[in-house]
This record gives sequence, structure tokens and C-alpha cells, in this order.
Amino acid sequence: MIVIRDCHGFDELEACVRLQVETWGYDESDLIPRKSFLLAQNIGGQVIGAFDTELAGSGEQGGSDSMVGFAFSLPGMKTGNGEPRAYLHSHMLAVRETHRNRGLGAKLKLKQRDEALSRGIRHMEWTFDPLEIKNAFLNIHKLGAIACGYRVDFYGVSSSRLQGGLPTDRLLAEWQLDSPRVRMILANRQTNACIIKERIIVPASIYEWKASEGLRDRALAVQLENRRKFQEAFSRGLAVLGFERDNEGNGIFELGPPKQAESDLALEGI
Repeated sequence: MIVIRDCHGFDELEACVRLQVETWGYDESDLIPRKSFLLAQNIGGQVIGAFDTELAGSGEQGGSDSMVGFAFSLPGMKTGNGEPRAYLHSHMLAVRETHRNRGLGAKLKLKQRDEALSRGIRHMEWTFDPLEIKNAFLNIHKLGAIACGYRVDFYGVSSSRLQGGLPTDRLLAEWQLDSPRVRMILANRQTNACIIKERIIVPASIYEWKASEGLRDRALAVQLENRRKFQEAFSRGLAVLGFERDNEGNGIFELGPPKQAESDLALEGI
């Protein structure tokens, strides 16, 4: 049984630190420390954990030893049309390898959404690697986020083994939490068909290429070519509105005019 809830106490926050190492292989320079998780909780952010109660030994709610995932967000403020607007930036989402492919990532995001809406916060955003097919499928296809911003080498050099030594390019995902489009996607209902102006492909082999020093040049070539395509498409006013996977496992970003995804898109991000 998996329980999704706010993290409590130093031990559970420390478990978030350990799961960072397990997930990304970070060294000390990239780790978010326990104090930062604690601070986020006290200034309007979120530290939400997924707990496998069978690992806890006792207690229905689980504990630090039973944590198998977490989501971490920070509060932010934007100004549009002269009106300040609070939002959340979801900085981290991690799931233990033994519990992946069970939908826990989506459950953590939906818990973030519910908690944000309970406080009147209607917008959330985060960055993600456009070479990560699984992440793009979750963010765009399953959750209904869109993307219209590209950040070149956003975090600089990263110690993450998942980065494969490549520049930390990121797409900015923007999630309108209670928009009709998002509500329909979360309810598995058909949305209005979008006019797709461009498609950008990520080959399924990208994971193998990133993990191998001998093949990493191929991954870099894909990153640089897709970077150019995204930047050019965004400069023409397009946005990522959809994401699909073909029969070979290749990822396909679908771009079109953002007004199709509703008019209340976020302002350009931080």
C-alpha cells in the first residue's frame, strides 16, 4: 500500500536527501540539504512523500525507512498585467528504482496539484530534460502541461549520472492546474484536436547513447539539433502541446499555437 502525504520531521526530510543520491547520483555540490526542505515547508513550498507501508514494519502512514518517492516545490511570484500571481516551482520529483513504472510520479504530481489548489494556487511549473522521453510523456501527455520556453545549460555542470555529461538543457513545463484542458486530460477525456505545426523527435536509443562514453557524441548531436528546433519554433510563437511515443519507442514532441491550449498561459518563466 502506497501512502502519499506531506513529509514530517527531520528523518523523513533526510530520506529525501538520500533519495536524491540514489536517483541521480549527485555529489555534495548538487545535493539539496535537509535544511532547504525544511525551509521550503515553512515558506509555502511542498515536500510530499510516497511511502510504501509494507516497508515500514508498523504503522499505516509509514516513515523515513518506507519512503519510495518525493516531490519538492518552492513558492514563487510573477507579475502579469500589473497583477502579482503566486505559483509553485516543482524543483524535484524522484521515485526509487524498485517502485518505478507504477504511476507514482503522476500520483505525486496530482497530490501537489490538489494541495496547491486548496490554497488558491492555480499555476505550477518545472524544468525537465527534453531528452528524457519518460519524463516528457508524464509531463505533457499525462498531466497536460505545455512548454514554450527553452533553457540552454540551465543548471551548468551536473554531477548527475543521468545527465551523461551533456549540457543541462531544459524545457520549461507550465501547468494550469484547474484549466478545462488539464481537467479533461486528467479525466482521460478527449480534448479539442490541436493544429500541429511541427514535430521534434527524440530517438529511443538516447538513453544508451548518454550512458556510453563511446556513443555520447550521438546524444550531444541530437541535443544540439533539437535545441535549434525548439528555439526556432518558440521564436515563431509555437508551444509544445502534445507528446507521443511511436512503436519503436521514439519520443515525439508536437508543437502548435499556444492559444489552442487556452489563453491563460503563464508568463515567461524565471
